[in-house]
Amino acid sequence: MNQYINILLAFIGGVFLAMQGGLNAQLGVQLKNPLLASLTTFFFSMLFALLVVVLTVKDFPKASHLLNIPKYLWFTGALFSVIGIGLYYYTIPKLGISTMISIGLFGQLIFSAVAGHYGWFGLPQEPIVIKRAFGLLAMTFGILLINKS
Repeated sequence: MNQYINILLAFIGGVFLAMQGGLNAQLGVQLKNPLLASLTTFFFSMLFALLVVVLTVKDFPKASHLLNIPKYLWFTGALFSVIGIGLYYYTIPKLGISTMISIGLFGQLIFSAVAGHYGWFGLPQEPIVIKRAFGLLAMTFGILLINKS
């Protein structure tokens, strides 16, 4: 796929994540519990994902393949997702969506730079070279400006 299309899709994904954060934070306020909002969100996300899988997946993995997947991979991503999303829903009404998303992005930026540098999770290594370090500093400065009163 064309790299520009991938960049556009990543941008749209970011917009959708910010939208869902704002909407589901509102749901958390209405329910008076961000974890209930997370539960509702994950339940409907599962239904939507199930629908897309049923409509699009042609070849399901064999049982032998499923049994060879490390056990921790079945639940750790979901655990971190529940914690991260729950924290989004909790902090958005307290900080505002722009502040929360920018600070959340800062956390993602720093962690992804370190994880990429060392090639964690079996992903390609992306060393922190001077150009990348300046980019991280520029984005950090931008996040500080966004949050400066």
